[in-house]
Amino acid sequence: MTISPEFQVFLKPVGPACNLDCSYCYYQGKTWLSGKVNQGYMAHDLLETYIRQHMEASSEPVIPFSWHGGEPLLAGLDFYRKVVALQKKWKPAGRTVINGIQTNGTLLDESWVVFLAEESFILGISMDGPEDLHNRFRRTKDGQGTFQKVLHGYDLAILHGIDPEILCVLNAENVQHPLRVYRYFKKLGARTMTFLPLVEHRPGNAGGVSGRSVNPLDFGTFLCTVFDEWLAHDIGKVKIQVFEEALRTAFKQDHTLCIFKPVCGGVPVVELNGDLYSCDHYVDDRHRIGNINDKSLKELLNSAQQKTFGLSKLSLPQYCFDCEVKMMCHGECPKNRFIHTPTGEPGLNYLCAGYKKFFNHCLPFVEAVAGEFNRKT
Repeated sequence: MTISPEFQVFLKPVGPACNLDCSYCYYQGKTWLSGKVNQGYMAHDLLETYIRQHMEASSEPVIPFSWHGGEPLLAGLDFYRKVVALQKKWKPAGRTVINGIQTNGTLLDESWVVFLAEESFILGISMDGPEDLHNRFRRTKDGQGTFQKVLHGYDLAILHGIDPEILCVLNAENVQHPLRVYRYFKKLGARTMTFLPLVEHRPGNAGGVSGRSVNPLDFGTFLCTVFDEWLAHDIGKVKIQVFEEALRTAFKQDHTLCIFKPVCGGVPVVELNGDLYSCDHYVDDRHRIGNINDKSLKELLNSAQQKTFGLSKLSLPQYCFDCEVKMMCHGECPKNRFIHTPTGEPGLNYLCAGYKKFFNHCLPFVEAVAGEFNRKT
């Protein structure tokens, strides 16, 4: 196994640091990472090392950079001006660089959106629905709701010609309101949406998850309901990530989203001190692969440890191999494989019932698209 040249690294320039205190954030507990540097963001010499190594590791015409947190805007505008300058310095001739940044949106102001627009950053903003649903879990450190600040940042981005992607975490509450959530995002003018199911594994709790985690069947119902609305009114107008992934099977295309690929390992994390970890959900000592100061990014990506991590995703219960929608799912993310199959075999994904419901629901449409595609080709 060699990591695909289409790898995507989540670069964490400020580690887990954030100006908010979202109660479901899985990265808050990584505060020990910030103690590995003298300042609160990645040093400029290390930043240059990373950008150079990233360019060298990529063989694709388009070289993508993904800036994550914590809250990546805390690194400051000057940091990203340095990013752009270094990318221009190290970009190979004939190649294109794109930057994507995922933010909670509360720090976006005129200067930020002007810069992001001028440098053609792809902007993702986290929003969990209308104000009451969004503020349920996405709050400031003193407990205040963040919706109005997020909406202000979103509106500024639109005003400056940026078309932000909305990333919506589906939890036990907003999952109950599929059309309200979806139609609200459409009302904002959003044309790209990603719905992420919240799964917090709590072995001692009923069902093995926290109370705010999404119920699998509710998650499936949410996707089915939004899919029907999208199919009736918005196909070709709105992109929804999970729908796009399902449709890739109609064209015999590989999945682009790591959770649906047969193997993983192509979406590691580089922390603010240069440490590389196997995945955003596995930032711990066991999954630390090395540091880019000691080995190149390309070496780390193709290390035996990272290959083993990626191939371990192939281990699935027989229940999955017998599933009619396995090619759409491939067992989803390993972090969620903590329940048992109906026959008692371990390793089934907690979200299985929801994904199975949705993929079977959209399967007739996918097969119709596949039939039309095959007829034309």
